[in-house]
Amino acid sequence: MNLKEIVKISNTTQDFVPIKEIRQGVAVLKDGSLRSVIMVSSVNFGLKSNDEKSAIISEFQNFLNSLDFSLQIFIQSRQIDIQPYLAILEQKRTEQTNELLKVQIKEYIEFIRFFTDTHNVMSKNFFVVIPYVPPILNMKKGWVLAGLLGRNKGTQSAEIANSDFEENVAQLNQRLNVVRNGLSRVGLRTEPLETEELIELYFKIFNPGETSAPTMEKNK
Repeated sequence: MNLKEIVKISNTTQDFVPIKEIRQGVAVLKDGSLRSVIMVSSVNFGLKSNDEKSAIISEFQNFLNSLDFSLQIFIQSRQIDIQPYLAILEQKRTEQTNELLKVQIKEYIEFIRFFTDTHNVMSKNFFVVIPYVPPILNMKKGWVLAGLLGRNKGTQSAEIANSDFEENVAQLNQRLNVVRNGLSRVGLRTEPLETEELIELYFKIFNPGETSAPTMEKNK
């Protein structure tokens, strides 16, 4: 997937976007490192007993302490667009033959409209970003100095392109499984994002005003 299909911004701004491509459910950054993203369910912590709260905190602490790599926790908050739901209700009201039900549906529509107008109704999605930096990148310590001295960036890109992508993805998947198993012990459900889901996520992050992500071919 081409970066320009994900980010509808100028070429100058694209220089600051770290993503090179997305394939096989993995985001490949411009520096050659990889990222997997999993969606994570939530827990209503306030409804738990004190013992349950202590158990969850202890298990989550053990999970974090067991990791030998960093994680990023990302929370996506979006205001809910209630208009499509109201349109469905309005259609049901016009189709209804029972006058009493018509009145009740109308009152319900007015209540939903009033509630959403007076309250900031948000939806929240929770994600965990799992990184993997191929060993060849850690070994290229001279790259930092090369960047400071203004050496050609093409050399870096060529070396990254020669790395074994499949092997790196396998290493990343090992980390992904460790994270999924650890979060499951906390009582959280997890689901890795596939290529199209990753594209949609990044598209909405970089293009907050857009409602739909670009489509792509299945073999990408």
